[in-house]
Amino acid sequence: MASTGKLDIEVEVKTPAEKFWHSIRDSTTIFPKAFPDQYKSIETLEGDGKSVGSVRLVKFAEGLPLISVMKEKVDAVDEAKKTVTYSVIGGDLLKYYKSFKATLVVSPKGDGSLVQWTCEFEKASEEIPDPNIIRDFAVKNFQELDDYIHKA
Repeated sequence: MASTGKLDIEVEVKTPAEKFWHSIRDSTTIFPKAFPDQYKSIETLEGDGKSVGSVRLVKFAEGLPLISVMKEKVDAVDEAKKTVTYSVIGGDLLKYYKSFKATLVVSPKGDGSLVQWTCEFEKASEEIPDPNIIRDFAVKNFQELDDYIHKA
């Protein structure tokens, strides 16, 4: 029986919540431009890439560990609460995890924001480590997006 788990992170950013949220929501366009060393492309396969049921194909830059491609589906969105939940439905990550679902929440904190990211996963086998590398990649993305917004 494979084990399940959950990882949580919180990252404080300088960008106001509304602006950071909109940048996250526009990640299909922004991430490949802002982070070409990490994202080769993000393509919307179904829907608009933002609303519930939308499916995106994320192609990562060569040289990143573990995954080169990931297909994700938007499960829930609450614009007022700046919350989005998505599931990985295809790609390399599913070699390691039977299921992988993440929720992102952006909330105001002082002049900036608090970004909370939670992932729930089920390992494909007991030997598979927790997805700490994915968590660390998310933290790096939030920090670099914050820097990118401030330079724009």
